[in-house]
Amino acid sequence: MTQIGQTDVNRKQISQERLHDIAHIGPVEMYTPTLEASKDFFVNSMAMREVLREGDSIYLHTWDDYQSYTLKLTERDRAGVGTTYVRAASPQALDRVVALIEPTGLGRGFSEAEHGLGRTYLFDDPDGHPMGIYWDVDRYQADASDKPALKNQAAAFPGRGANVRRLDHINYLTREVEAVSAFMTDVLGAKCTERIARKDGGYDGVWFNVCNKSYDLVYTKDWLGASGRLHHIAFATDTREDILRAADVFLEAGVYIETGPHKHAIQQGFFLYVWEPGGNRIELHNPGARLILAPDWEPITWTPEERAKGQAWGLKTIETFHTHGTPVIDQK
Repeated sequence: MTQIGQTDVNRKQISQERLHDIAHIGPVEMYTPTLEASKDFFVNSMAMREVLREGDSIYLHTWDDYQSYTLKLTERDRAGVGTTYVRAASPQALDRVVALIEPTGLGRGFSEAEHGLGRTYLFDDPDGHPMGIYWDVDRYQADASDKPALKNQAAAFPGRGANVRRLDHINYLTREVEAVSAFMTDVLGAKCTERIARKDGGYDGVWFNVCNKSYDLVYTKDWLGASGRLHHIAFATDTREDILRAADVFLEAGVYIETGPHKHAIQQGFFLYVWEPGGNRIELHNPGARLILAPDWEPITWTPEERAKGQAWGLKTIETFHTHGTPVIDQK
């Protein structure tokens, strides 16, 4: 049985052998204290579609997600991230991952309570972010109002607002980067593609992929020393022009634009960061991650000096990018 705390060499071998036990990230739950305003942001500005209301939650769908929903908004007193779901590559892969999670003591058992998902094993990462892994899933069924012209996409092309196509990645804040990194690699079989080194050793941020995208799950150091917080949720657009148009859409709608549009140095994505009405940071991202085709990819390591140069075209990283996360912490 694989235990957390393998050497880097062993982690590399494990991730190469088990990379595809997780197929991709699935639906994500986001907490918001302003449920209706957050819903309006995602529907009107991001071009997502409301598909269900259930209790204190609203389920939303991006136009090319094959699953029944992409984002679950749940009303809470404070903003933040709820459960992140990942889809196993097969029933057998689900069993393998569960068998590795259980000895860690982080598992919470199986549930069939989540809309649109079948039997789901719930667990926490070492920093306290709730997660779930599933195989069975309901597929999106377009009705007459959003039936696509092309049968190989899930719903009709919206052609408005940010026009986001799908969920791209999630960036968590974490107290201990090393602990979650070991869990991602040794237990979930994720693979590190890029990382930020610290001067005193270790890393301040690690980017992981679970398929051929350059990254799906990111963990960055929480400068405030907290656990379980969210840095941002990112959605993919088809083009850079979608992001440029979205900046004007957000401007007219009074949405707070934090930084961008610009190009990242790490992973090279074209980006725009905004805060949705509940306070969560949302990224628009293009391309929806580069492809990593090499099975023996070596992680790219960025030094503190290289990161201090700013983004790819020279934009300096603003202070709130290091301090703002949800739930918000009072720094007084």
